[in-house]
Amino acid sequence: MLELVAAFICLTTLLTYVNFRFIGLPPTIGVMVTAMLFSLILQVLSFLGFPGLEDQVRALIGQIDFGDLLMNWMLSFLLFAGALHVNLADLKSYRWPIGLLATFGVLIATFVIGTLAFWIFGLFGWHVSFLYCLLFGALISPTDPIAVLGVLRTANASKPLKTTIVGESLFNDGTAVVVFTVLLGIAQLGETPTVSATVMLFVHEAVGGVVFGGLIGYVVYRMIKSIEQYQVEVMLTLALVIGGSAMSAELHVSAPIAMVVAGLIIGNLGRNLAMNDMTRRYMDGFWELLDDILNALLFALIGMELLLLPFSWLHLSAAGLLAVAILLSRWLTVAPAIALLRRWRTVPRGTIRVLTWGGLRGGVSVALALALPLGPERDLVLSITYIVVLSSILLQGLTIGPLVKSVTREPTSPDPTSH
Repeated sequence: MLELVAAFICLTTLLTYVNFRFIGLPPTIGVMVTAMLFSLILQVLSFLGFPGLEDQVRALIGQIDFGDLLMNWMLSFLLFAGALHVNLADLKSYRWPIGLLATFGVLIATFVIGTLAFWIFGLFGWHVSFLYCLLFGALISPTDPIAVLGVLRTANASKPLKTTIVGESLFNDGTAVVVFTVLLGIAQLGETPTVSATVMLFVHEAVGGVVFGGLIGYVVYRMIKSIEQYQVEVMLTLALVIGGSAMSAELHVSAPIAMVVAGLIIGNLGRNLAMNDMTRRYMDGFWELLDDILNALLFALIGMELLLLPFSWLHLSAAGLLAVAILLSRWLTVAPAIALLRRWRTVPRGTIRVLTWGGLRGGVSVALALALPLGPERDLVLSITYIVVLSSILLQGLTIGPLVKSVTREPTSPDPTSH
């Protein structure tokens, strides 16, 4: 296990250096691109008669349980680090668009994407059940908090836009995981759960995660407030994430949601009422560094997964159509929510465009796809998911910054026809 960790960290560090020294793309996207190039170089060498290195790297990546690593551990660290810097008052101000997009938005997108996927798969001659198409809709519906946070860090978005996108992405994976779990249970058991069982599952996973995260976050906040020693205070937050994630798994509550809530408490109550300037400086530095390292590891893994998945031109063509379908479903969920919000408050011009294009998909979708039961449908959905995620991160991730800048330069005079 130690050899696996050492090899992967060394390889990711090399890819990070190559991107910074020679390519110059945004850090997370650049690492993924260099990892993809590395995978393609290995495949070319194998084609030319030198398969040894590709086989070794393939065996290395094959030992990594991507789904468990991301959903139970990396996501908790990354969401806690992201939530530390989110202002709770801002979230409260934009609670309606965030709440609508993170709940009903995911449900609507699941059905719309699932229906369009059923038609597109049939168009290419793939016989995929409608239930599996809905599973694909559920796993690809949530915007990925890791990708979103990484991109928006360098995009000069306005506070309403940034708060809405980040707030939605921090919470919507809880809804998506519950929907995915229910649909997966139907697929495996062949029977539809009752409404009460579905509600209880949601309450246990999502609401339980909120309550548990609030409890451990408040306990650690009180402990931080009782001392003035930045080393111990930073260690307390580290123990909060590691221990909280492990306990969430035992309690069968959502670890990502619990870490978001705990991060909001530490980042607001803790920062304002329990930390001195030195502690804030070290706390921010530690979690920003850890966030950057984990982001690099995650996106390097996504890029190198290219070695393990079967692709064809049919896969690429179908994924292209589905990417358009996903953007359409995103617009169908964003536009009504923003139109409703405009009845009560002023919404910046271009909000619908930025929210639609800023709905990046990422590692969460790949991890959920890996949780599907083995079989030909799973292989197809996993390959399509991977291509959609790559195109989302590369195309939308590299262009969301210029889109935000163009929107902020537009005249501010009211135009009821503009979105």
